[in-house]
Amino acid sequence: MDRDSKLSIPPTSFVPQDSKADVICKISLEEGESYIGKGVMFKGFTTDKKIPGPTFFATEGDIVEFIVENKGKIPHGASLHMAYTQTSKYLGKIEPEKIKSFKFRVSYPGVYMYHCAPGGHAIPMHIIFGQYGMMVVKAKKKFKMEEVMGKKPDVEIYLIQHEFYSSGKEAVDGHPLYTVFNGKIFRYVDEPIKAKPGDFVRIYFLNAGPNLISTFHIVGIIWDYAYWQGNPENIFTSGQSALAGPSDSWILDFRMPPDEGAYLMLSHAVGSTDRGAIGILMCDKNADTPVMIKADGPEYSTKELAELKEKSLRTISPFEPGTPDIDPVVVFGPDSKEVTVKIIGNSFFPKRIQISKGTKVKWLNEDVFSYFEGEYAGIHDIFSISGEDKFKSPLLAHAETFVQEFKTPGEMKYICTPHPYMRGEITVVENKNTSAKDYWTMGFSLSAIIIALGLFLRRK
Repeated sequence: MDRDSKLSIPPTSFVPQDSKADVICKISLEEGESYIGKGVMFKGFTTDKKIPGPTFFATEGDIVEFIVENKGKIPHGASLHMAYTQTSKYLGKIEPEKIKSFKFRVSYPGVYMYHCAPGGHAIPMHIIFGQYGMMVVKAKKKFKMEEVMGKKPDVEIYLIQHEFYSSGKEAVDGHPLYTVFNGKIFRYVDEPIKAKPGDFVRIYFLNAGPNLISTFHIVGIIWDYAYWQGNPENIFTSGQSALAGPSDSWILDFRMPPDEGAYLMLSHAVGSTDRGAIGILMCDKNADTPVMIKADGPEYSTKELAELKEKSLRTISPFEPGTPDIDPVVVFGPDSKEVTVKIIGNSFFPKRIQISKGTKVKWLNEDVFSYFEGEYAGIHDIFSISGEDKFKSPLLAHAETFVQEFKTPGEMKYICTPHPYMRGEITVVENKNTSAKDYWTMGFSLSAIIIALGLFLRRK
């Protein structure tokens, strides 16, 4: 620390934990549901009961106290990208109903990501399941656009691009079902952001991912200035898009042209655009500015969420069966003597299967991180919680398998005990289905009868 005080660059973030905080940030982490628009419910993990979590602000040089409360039933934690020091030993492995806190100095200005980080294998899983948010560290130095315009922005938009997955396999493979801005499919198509002609607009953009690359673009706009990672020292002049991998960020400054109308915001990686990453920046002379749009996901009361759930068209979840249109029953006929269910991304794949009596099911663990134990590891087991055929496997590390034969018709459900939110379903049916061999025999017999009948009629 003595050395850092003599350098021309900012010190690291380490401060004694008895330091007085300038800014206090507090979040809760829990498992839960969120309505993500277009009739879709998402069952995953949340921060303050929303996805993304709350947007936080500090100023360069501030000492921040970050408080994390685990309101869930499994371990959670936090990783703070704005902290230039160790965070996991303070905020990792927070057990249910426990609270931990950590103090640090924000040394560099920028647009930063924070996310759940219990430790080990659970870090990527909890990000996939929905626990992340934005913190902006304001710069003491003026941005170039503020010098040119002689004022602060009229419109400030804090925008997170992120993804929703319907299975662990899709998440590991990087194939999201939806990609959105600030927690909702086409949120800013339904609720356009308004600015007046000539307004100075600033976008704080963060790609939370966790997988896709974004090329953020606004149709009809060229950035006057763009600042990589949100630091005024990292300045670019003009530009049509902002390239951002997961956890990358930008501050984008521009003016609204005098021509009124809709200016489309999107990722120009257009596959994700079609799945929800579109918004409208509406240029309207009657717009009420200045205005600030935070990156927080939508918030709903318990009653509102229940009503939305009642009216919803589908439910998706990375780790348990969703509605049948998302997780249909995969049917294996009587010719399938053994079928495989993969364990990948803290999820069973497929989640629902139907098999015939006497079929063997083999579970194969494709999760690789075999260090630690419990929530922190990609080590799994299979434990029946309903049905006639009771079974429990040993713990399976990467590439290990467990086989169980099912002899009793009926429906059964199972979980992974180290990760009890992981759920699968098996339906066992009587072997009454006609096999391909039976169809061949029937067809051959029918053909023989037709030929014999033809010969008989010719003789007549």
